[in-house]
Amino acid sequence: MAYYFSKTLLVGFDEASRRATEALKQGGFGIITEIDVKRTFKEKLGTDFRNYCILGACNPKLAYEVLKLEDKVGTMLPCNVVVQEIAQDRTEIAAIDPVASMQAIDNPELKASAQHVQTLLRKVIESL
Repeated sequence: MAYYFSKTLLVGFDEASRRATEALKQGGFGIITEIDVKRTFKEKLGTDFRNYCILGACNPKLAYEVLKLEDKVGTMLPCNVVVQEIAQDRTEIAAIDPVASMQAIDNPELKASAQHVQTLLRKVIESL
């Protein structure tokens, strides 16, 4: 089973990041964390890396519901979305598949919630 779904856009990194953030917003998600991997590697390791950003996407209502079902599921939140430069004017956006990431938890209600989030995130990626 694949653990993510993705789409490649024929635009630069900044435009793809903007589009991803807007599509997530339109899909009911907010960005609660943003990790600039390129900058972090440069600052912490002194090494260069391609443009690569991890967006922590969260739908507060859905997060609240799953935390009521399983209090430790917070270890798997938020839903990570990667924006990475593949080449000039070619950027991939990939989102975690919450169904795949929550397979280890034996809770039918949580699995149903994960399927709902999967549907929402897949729509976001497909809309790009």
